[in-house]
Amino acid sequence: MTVKRFIAGAVCPRCSEMDKIRAWRDDDAEKQYRECISCGYTDEQSTTVQAQPTEIPTRVNTPHSSAPQAEEMVINFIPNPGSTKH
Repeated sequence: MTVKRFIAGAVCPRCSEMDKIRAWRDDDAEKQYRECISCGYTDEQSTTVQAQPTEIPTRVNTPHSSAPQAEEMVINFIPNPGSTKH
């Protein structure tokens, strides 16, 4: 026997009623269901874990092949001549 339980605080996506959604799980079909008792909205979702697609290599997620070509420089900050605060 499947136990249907209400989800506290859940809002129906169709009628926007709160606390009218109940959910249950069917392990034989590997599915999870939810329905609204107010408007009759139903939804089902698979409980099997799907393989995640591999990430597309971009310049952000690939490591640098070599160190960046930059030379070191010293920067001197000159105080504002109009400033009288010391």
